Amino acid sequence: MDMKAIYGQKVGMTRVFTESGDSVGVSVIKVDPAVVVRLKTEEKDGYNAAVVGFGRIRPKLLKKPLKGQFDKAGVEQKRQLRELSYEGDEKPEIGAVIGVDIFKVGETVHVSAVSRGLGFQGAVKRHGFSGGPKTHGQSDRLRAPGSLGQSSYPSRVFKGLRMAGHMGSRKVTVKNLKVVAVEPEESLLLISGVIPGYKSSLVLVRKAR
Repeated sequence: MDMKAIYGQKVGMTRVFTESGDSVGVSVIKVDPAVVVRLKTEEKDGYNAAVVGFGRIRPKLLKKPLKGQFDKAGVEQKRQLRELSYEGDEKPEIGAVIGVDIFKVGETVHVSAVSRGLGFQGAVKRHGFSGGPKTHGQSDRLRAPGSLGQSSYPSRVFKGLRMAGHMGSRKVTVKNLKVVAVEPEESLLLISGVIPGYKSSLVLVRKAR
């Protein structure tokens, strides 16, 4: 079974020291071991994937359609179901547990999550505009976006123009981060650099090709 990815929960950031004494900022991800509930195959579904369950939940809070899948597989009930692709001819078995030990220190990974939502923001914060001049009677133009359209032709604002609007709260993937430490006893994964999302956000960690 060659699994390439796993879901986890963002804990926050800290730092670790290398053998040479350098300080490295790392993101900490708590990985609840995932249980294989069912399989999707190339013949039936057009692709290979393992449907896994993870996260704790009280049984009475679980919806019946989800409960039925866990009961059919004969595995412990979990909060969420997600798909994880796998490679190779060896298929994962129903009930198999996938943990942080699929990663090794020094590996390169991609991390995907929904970024922090920052609400409605102006063009200066959202796109890094420099703003207008402060002087010569322009005191109200400091954070304004400036001219948007043309004159008599075509007399409209083109689509895709960078303007004020909703910022954040979208899926973001940060690529080529290094695995700094793997702690199977605590189910923790330490990855160099910053990853998207709030604390407790659901993140997908997958091996880089």
